[in-house]
Amino acid sequence: MSVPRFPVGAAVRIRRAYPPGHVRAPFYLRGCAGAVNQIVGEMGDPEELAYGRGKGQPVTVYRVRLRQPDIWPDYAGPPHDTLVVDVYENWLEANGEEGP
Repeated sequence: MSVPRFPVGAAVRIRRAYPPGHVRAPFYLRGCAGAVNQIVGEMGDPEELAYGRGKGQPVTVYRVRLRQPDIWPDYAGPPHDTLVVDVYENWLEANGEEGP
């Protein structure tokens, strides 16, 4: 088992990348910033599994909390509303800003 790159509370950003193929980062969240809410654990790399390449190297999965107004430019709900999403470590990068 590998050591998670990001601790709970870490400010992260979902990478803004558009590789071809079967990827596991929601398109509408790429480039959005948030904070690690929980470390879920390690799972097989879904981008390798999608092509039948076995389990591949395990990848740490994080539960990330993002502010709704940061995701949706026209969001009309309360500014403290959040969305929580599970994201694989290879889709996260450190973000110097404070998350929700």
